[in-house]
Amino acid sequence: MSPVRPLRAFAEVALGRQRSPQHETGPFMVPYLRAANVKDGALDLSDVKSMNFTPDEQRLFALRPGDVLVTEGSGSLTAVGASAVWSGELPGTVCFQNTLLRLRPRSEATDPKFLAWWARHAFASGLFASIATGANIFHVSAERVRSLPVLFPSLNAQRVITGYLEGESQHVDELVAKKRRVAALLKERFWTWLNGQVWNSRPYRRLPLMFLTEPGRPIMYGIVLPGPNVEDGVPIVKGGDVARGKLNRDSLCRTTSEIESRHARSRLRTGDLLFAIRGAIGDVAEVSEEAAGANITQDVARISLKPEVDRRWIFFALQTRTFQSWVTERITGATIRGLNIWDLKRLPVPIPSEVHQTTLANRFDLEWTRIERAAQALTSQISLRQEHRKALITAAVTGGLDIPGLLDETG
Repeated sequence: MSPVRPLRAFAEVALGRQRSPQHETGPFMVPYLRAANVKDGALDLSDVKSMNFTPDEQRLFALRPGDVLVTEGSGSLTAVGASAVWSGELPGTVCFQNTLLRLRPRSEATDPKFLAWWARHAFASGLFASIATGANIFHVSAERVRSLPVLFPSLNAQRVITGYLEGESQHVDELVAKKRRVAALLKERFWTWLNGQVWNSRPYRRLPLMFLTEPGRPIMYGIVLPGPNVEDGVPIVKGGDVARGKLNRDSLCRTTSEIESRHARSRLRTGDLLFAIRGAIGDVAEVSEEAAGANITQDVARISLKPEVDRRWIFFALQTRTFQSWVTERITGATIRGLNIWDLKRLPVPIPSEVHQTTLANRFDLEWTRIERAAQALTSQISLRQEHRKALITAAVTGGLDIPGLLDETG
């Protein structure tokens, strides 16, 4: 049995280079990774920034394949210590910032893949969180990580454990991927069925959207310059706030009463529909009682329907593929893309009789509720699989699991 030793005996632990204005430009600009690029077990390289690292600094802070990157600080104890392996995903020299720690395995004592699994255990089990200090931001610090007491088995045993975890993790990934595909397929089938019900089932008359709105409350956008967020101000809906569902008032930004009062015409009432015309163009939301009284920005169009028009029918119709394709065809702009209110007002919508609208909307509601429940059940199953993997990792790397072939390596 190997003795308990500090982590520094098995890995070099280094803190990245601090970001400062003087490094934002220079003759030696190279990409670097930061905490935002590291998730639990994976790298997110969709937004990699660059700064100036001198040749000497590059030698000090450059990453090598097999390095384990750990988030050094976070505003939440549940997020500090997330880790991922650098495998040379980007060409050339790539460095790292001081929001990350680099764990580099010592070849004579540590298998790189085992170190990566150990880091995931230290995150999932709360080991990293247990050494974090701070108030608003929690830090684990390089020195505290170096000093963590660990019990690593022999190199051969590490490789056996790594092989076992790779196989089990791949199995979990395959199951999770299948469940996600099923959830996506259920929703895909719903939207295909819905499009046929709205546009192809019967030759309903079609009216421009502006003919369906309440007199005195035309389709319109709201505040052009809402200013910075004001804690006690009036809630405002931006383009990114609109989603397929209802609005959460607590998550909305706020503007001053003075600014909002100049745009009283675009205030919201319960039952209004919102359509994103910038940002996530085409997203639709219904205004609940909770969000009534809020206002909107220029990124959102308010649609206030006549009483004889079933808002649920329009809510679904605006999300159909046919309507959304017409919206896409009319988007303009390069840097800032958007849909003009003039175009939105004139897009046609099928209008059955009032009774038929309600009957179909009830049917759509029931079917969508069934799909959402099935998707939620699949999401719960995915969470259980992922929790099982976390427990499996901890049990494997801490010796709490009987792994085939491991006894031969440990005696």
